[in-house]
Amino acid sequence: MNTTDPFFAKDNWAKDAGIEHLDVSPGRARVRMRIEERHKNSHGTVHGGAIFTLADTAFALAFNSHGVPAAAINAHISYVKSASGGTLYADAEEFSINPKIATYTVTVTDDDGEKIAIFQGMVYRKTPRG
Repeated sequence: MNTTDPFFAKDNWAKDAGIEHLDVSPGRARVRMRIEERHKNSHGTVHGGAIFTLADTAFALAFNSHGVPAAAINAHISYVKSASGGTLYADAEEFSINPKIATYTVTVTDDDGEKIAIFQGMVYRKTPRG
């Protein structure tokens, strides 16, 4: 786990969920989660909440990568395929940004690069105080 990112280092929820920070750059982030029994639902597949948490973590890293405090105001996820083993990856990419609002798309994939979920989110960017 890369704990050199100070924002991620404070995210106890993500760390407790087993999410690992892989990379962050302006407007982008990549995280992963190795699937464990604790991530599975009663069907034996990864719980939607675990997938949402993975995507939301990449989203938060990406939108906070500019050094401007921001907070999510909307998030939506579509699950397109189930997963039951291996590792899931979430790649966040900035779609649009302006001084107050920014939007992001996060793609969740498995070890084979198959799409598991598509997440879209919007944030409110606070005005930096100078």
